[in-house]
Amino acid sequence: MRFLAKTKYIWYSPFKLRPLADVIRGKDATDALGWLTMYGTKRSIPLKKTLVSAMANAKDLKNFEPKDLLVKEVRIDQGPMRKYFKPAAMGRAMPQRRRQCHVVIVVEAKEKKAKKKEA
Repeated sequence: MRFLAKTKYIWYSPFKLRPLADVIRGKDATDALGWLTMYGTKRSIPLKKTLVSAMANAKDLKNFEPKDLLVKEVRIDQGPMRKYFKPAAMGRAMPQRRRQCHVVIVVEAKEKKAKKKEA
């Protein structure tokens, strides 16, 4: 069973969020949430909020506990860019780009391992 949460139009560059996404991808949801909570930058906050939302979706829809969830997929996509100009030397104007991103986090229920009976 897969559950997802999306957050759009985050004012952080996707290049700065992707290393954080690589760390939490494939971890238990509670471990990933603890890591994002203890990580010392502000840019981890949107990822943390999106992960909490995905865990809440799993609990609300199918009553899964957070300890039973695995972060299956974390996708950081490029959003729209705000383009503007700043003054430069000798009367020139230099183009600037302010990037946004969209975050999609998919959590999945862990598969229960069947106990083997030894004869």
